[in-house]
Amino acid sequence: MDTGTGKTACVIGSGFGGMALAMRLQSAGIQTTVIEARDKPGGRAYFWEKDGFIFDGGPTVVTDPPCLEELWSISGHDMKKDVELMKVHPFYRLNWPDGHNFNYSNRQEELNEEIAKLEPEDVAGYQRFLEYSAGVYEEGYVKLGTVPFLDFKSMLKAAPALAKKQAWRSVYSIVSSFIKNEKIREALSFHTLLVGGNPFKTSAIYTLIHKLEKDGGVWWTRGGTNRLIAGMIRHFERLGGTMMIGDPVIQVHTTGNKATEVETKSGFKQRFDAVASNGDIMHSYRDLLSGSKRGKDQAKSLSRKKFSPGLFVVHFGLEGTWPGIPHHMILFGPRYKGLLDDIYDNGVLPQDFSIYLHHPTVTDPSMAPKGKSTFYALVPVAHMGKLPVNWDEVGPILEKRILDEVGRRLIPDIHDRIVTKFHYAPSDFAEDLNAHLGSAFSLEPILTQSAWFRGHNRDDVIDNFYLVGAGTHPGAGIPGVVGSAKATAGLMIEDLKK
Repeated sequence: MDTGTGKTACVIGSGFGGMALAMRLQSAGIQTTVIEARDKPGGRAYFWEKDGFIFDGGPTVVTDPPCLEELWSISGHDMKKDVELMKVHPFYRLNWPDGHNFNYSNRQEELNEEIAKLEPEDVAGYQRFLEYSAGVYEEGYVKLGTVPFLDFKSMLKAAPALAKKQAWRSVYSIVSSFIKNEKIREALSFHTLLVGGNPFKTSAIYTLIHKLEKDGGVWWTRGGTNRLIAGMIRHFERLGGTMMIGDPVIQVHTTGNKATEVETKSGFKQRFDAVASNGDIMHSYRDLLSGSKRGKDQAKSLSRKKFSPGLFVVHFGLEGTWPGIPHHMILFGPRYKGLLDDIYDNGVLPQDFSIYLHHPTVTDPSMAPKGKSTFYALVPVAHMGKLPVNWDEVGPILEKRILDEVGRRLIPDIHDRIVTKFHYAPSDFAEDLNAHLGSAFSLEPILTQSAWFRGHNRDDVIDNFYLVGAGTHPGAGIPGVVGSAKATAGLMIEDLKK
């Protein structure tokens, strides 16, 4: 695959999208440098070590392992040498305030039993939903997930197939057309929240997540998601790539319609044939390209778009082990649509919440000292544009309320068992990750901000400036950003051959 061109590329940011892109470029013989602002690589997949506990900052659900394995196999290597994936079962346990538990997995008999407990007729409805999901997966993920949408024509070409699947309808609306029971509707529609989308507004295309999980399973990286990033870096460097950590890029210099030079805070300056940003999309245009007209124009345009919510995450380490609490739990609150309206539209901090509880030590005890457990409890909150609260003041109050609720529903003496704890708020996302409005998933994944309407993998004006990550097509989540890397790499490799 070596292009033999002696061309150079810079990737700004070492999140999953940035590293996947860098691995592809380096595998194609393009001398690639990754520049990371923070003291550790990984972007949102950052991690902390405190009191012997390992806390992952970013995505914890790994799906579609083949999209990751390909990053090694394109250069004739095997991912297993660098990364160990462990199966997670059940995928999620969903729990409601009335105490009902629903174990969600791809073991069909078990899942049918879980559905039948709530509504026997919905077993057949679920089968029909799965067929629908498989069709959307084929059209939206297999055919379009790694294809760059560079012009409106490409969007029109894809439109008939997506229209046939009623892509304009919401995930919740499609699920409801197959399923009667409200709890099962919630069980089959909450997934969009894991990529920043409101199930009542996100395009039905996102039901493809079910097919993705059913076929590929849900996985965990031994040692934490941060070990997946570490494995990617190990392979990138093995191929001859260069990593620069702890030196923020402050400017991408341009001349005419070309990006010419990258400058960092430390004073490092280097010319590259191509530059790609895995940074926040607003930060990429407003700050990194602030010296160009294009940067200013695009930042203005982005400021009118809808951004996904923020997240408030409580990390905590406990005395004792909980074999009865699975790896992933969703603790639904008393409201579903009303709570989402408050987060996405009303911009209020509600009294109730739904909690995603992550408990990695049940799968991988190495995440905590012996006899102890690592957890995080995450709740979506409105982004800082809608909810301009002082997180230094609100954070400790919300943290206590979340821990109280986990205690009430699962661990009665939680406060006595806490060894270490800290929280991470939208203001931290804004400060540490340059996340616009503290948004956790970049642009909200609604139909009018998807495919061609999302950030383009190659800029329309600066023709050797590229984007990769959650703000570009196809969107957030590990498979999404790794798909965006494949689309962007294809363009860059092709352009650099010219």
